[in-house]
Amino acid sequence: MELKKSDFYFDLPQELIAQDPLEDRSSSRLLLLDKNTGQIRHEFFYNITRYLRPGDCLVLNNTKVIPARLLGEREGTGAHVEVLLLRRRERDVWETLVKPGRKCKPGTCLVFGDGLLRAQVLETVEEGNRLIRFFYEGIWEEVLDKLGEMPLPPYITHKLQDKNRYQTVYAKYEGSAAAPTAGLHFTRELLTRIEDMGVDIVYVTLHVGLGTFRPVKEENVLEHHMHSEYYQITEEAAERINAVKEAGGRIICVGTTSCRTLESAADESGRVRPGCGNTEIFIYPGYRFKVLDCLVTNFHLPESTLVMLVSALAGREQVLAAYEEAVREKYRFFSFGDAMFVHEGIDNS
Repeated sequence: MELKKSDFYFDLPQELIAQDPLEDRSSSRLLLLDKNTGQIRHEFFYNITRYLRPGDCLVLNNTKVIPARLLGEREGTGAHVEVLLLRRRERDVWETLVKPGRKCKPGTCLVFGDGLLRAQVLETVEEGNRLIRFFYEGIWEEVLDKLGEMPLPPYITHKLQDKNRYQTVYAKYEGSAAAPTAGLHFTRELLTRIEDMGVDIVYVTLHVGLGTFRPVKEENVLEHHMHSEYYQITEEAAERINAVKEAGGRIICVGTTSCRTLESAADESGRVRPGCGNTEIFIYPGYRFKVLDCLVTNFHLPESTLVMLVSALAGREQVLAAYEEAVREKYRFFSFGDAMFVHEGIDNS
């Protein structure tokens, strides 16, 4: 069966793209979608506890977004340049995306923050990315924190007032170029309430790459090449997830990144193996989930791989119907928007 990109199109009014985060993280709206029946219910995120059960396992991605956007100039010319850090290759060498790239040939020197940070372009690598070596005094993280900006997605045009709002409250390990946005709805208080009701909260790590925003260009979805992202699952995390699964509890992934991490690390019998590596897993309708039962996720771009992943879990027609309902009800979309809980039947009336 050929899957067409246009099968995942829906009409999204521009004004529904959330430009700013809500003052209270957990006050977002929550659309509940029964993956078996397509039944829809409307809630607020802070009431998600009504739909969780003791013995469930909530899997969160504890990656931390680095302020990866650096604004500087080409040395000697004063011409503006923007550098986006994609991944660290060695201590002070990063693979980056440079704009404008044409003028930044190997050997070009760049200056940021009145000389607080300097850099030299080493070479051009795949997809036109540049390898850049940075020069600075002191601690890299502190220099970056001072000069770098959060790499907000291209559809967010407002300036972020508080850097921490594009960070989950449990962010721990630095390495992402984008936030795992489903996790932005959780407050520490809400996580405590969830834990107190007997839900096991487990953390995994997947460093989100910018490829998450890369549009699917091919009309035949199966020809799309997924970007590679680094993930890690500790032995303790794997044991706890497997124990819940064996006891008949539900595995609820918060975000498509947690989902892709577990599904990448699971064997055919559904056991999660500890370890780390890079994953290019592409989940689309027809995929058989090995571990995940339910998913907490935001509302995604039309024709994106993320909409395809949600459709693999709940069926394309049901997901698109839920999205149409969300548009009608004026839900807020994308990174700072509202959330959806794809579940398997709720006996809470």
